[in-house]
Amino acid sequence: MSIPTPIDATVIILTKNEERHIARAVASVEEFRNILVVDSGSSDRTVDIASNSGARIVQFEWDGKYPKKKEWALEFVETDWVFYLDADEFFDSDVVEDIRRVVLDPSAVAFEVPLRYFWEGRELLHGHRVMKRIGMRRSRCYWPRPDDLGVKNMWEVEGHYQPQARSGKVVRGVNPMGHQDEDGLYDYFARHNRYSDWEAHMLHRGERVSGNSRSKLGKLAVNLPAKPLVFFVYSYLARRGFLDGKAGLNYALALSFYYWQIGMKVRELELSGETGAE
Repeated sequence: MSIPTPIDATVIILTKNEERHIARAVASVEEFRNILVVDSGSSDRTVDIASNSGARIVQFEWDGKYPKKKEWALEFVETDWVFYLDADEFFDSDVVEDIRRVVLDPSAVAFEVPLRYFWEGRELLHGHRVMKRIGMRRSRCYWPRPDDLGVKNMWEVEGHYQPQARSGKVVRGVNPMGHQDEDGLYDYFARHNRYSDWEAHMLHRGERVSGNSRSKLGKLAVNLPAKPLVFFVYSYLARRGFLDGKAGLNYALALSFYYWQIGMKVRELELSGETGAE
């Protein structure tokens, strides 16, 4: 059996205390030329597991300024193509083959795929789908730097925005990548509590980040009255999330709650008299 030619690209895996997920993530990208784990001072076995799996490790300590973690990691990359992977994500073989073709396409500058999402221990086959831009050519793309460093509870990772193409073709894949978080709901809600701070700040200031990862309907819902209800109807009924049973119901409710959080935090900023858009 012949060994596949390594994909001429670097995969950057972002970690902090991800010992439950990191081995799976690294194993899913073994066909890439370079695997770089960008860690943020993990106190568990993340670094040991990643190193033993063949990944290179660099440590990131955020200074509260730009660049943030994903952009900063590019300093350690030598290939033109770069692909990003959160530790709780993984590439199925179909996605790897799609990437292999994209990297060889001279007109392609970025690549995005839908997420294959797991919730309450089962894969969701219906409901809301997220598209994520996972790949970029360093020579043709860049990370935006929105005015968000003053967000309360801001953290080291970029907000809900994606790398931008200066020119060229953005390829949209059909095969989904896996996303299966095994850390539990406490971590899920804590993470989205931070992101809702960021979303509220951006909305209050009237900021529009090019390449925001939200779907067209998601962007519309942000500006609608009763947006949590609108999104629930969209995800659970229009997108047939009810076919995923109780997991589909709870996932739609969790996402609707996220929109409710954003709306409440925007209202809080307005009542506080904090300066918005000028």
